[in-house]
Amino acid sequence: MPNFTKKAIKDTFISLLDERPFHRITVKDIVETCGINRNSFYYHYEDLPALLEEIIAERVQEMIANHPTVDSLEDCFDAAIEFVLANKRSVFHIYDSLSRDVFERYLMEVCRYVVQTYVEADFAGRPVSQEDKEMIIRYHKCECFGNIIDWLNSGMKDDISAYFHRIYQLKRGWEGEVLRRDARV
Repeated sequence: MPNFTKKAIKDTFISLLDERPFHRITVKDIVETCGINRNSFYYHYEDLPALLEEIIAERVQEMIANHPTVDSLEDCFDAAIEFVLANKRSVFHIYDSLSRDVFERYLMEVCRYVVQTYVEADFAGRPVSQEDKEMIIRYHKCECFGNIIDWLNSGMKDDISAYFHRIYQLKRGWEGEVLRRDARV
């Protein structure tokens, strides 16, 4: 029953991560809660960071599977922060740990995926060079990532989803103003 054991280890770890910081969770905590021995843990995982990385990688793949298409830039950001919002305390404990780089690497992957999915669909059949598409993807990927990191650094206090939606409302207004100005010239 290795799949059952791995699931129990992951579920226990996530539950503990919701209760306390990453650096305060031990393999002993996990195996005692699961009712397994240490060898069972080490059969499946090299250490706690390896367990964390597998969980994050699985969540990223779930997010990708749940969002095969993205209809707007707002939807991009909603998809990118979906897991974070559903697991705020756990994510904060990961972000506030020595394993922050794992979280950031996968967050960047999520941001790139959702933005690229949107841009490729939005520009399909339009005469836009691949180089220009890549620049747009890079810009919005970094915008998404940077805003999420800034939100994490500020203690996750604001409603980040409302923030992204408002920014894009304002941007649409700016774009309309630019088009009106260009039409007058």
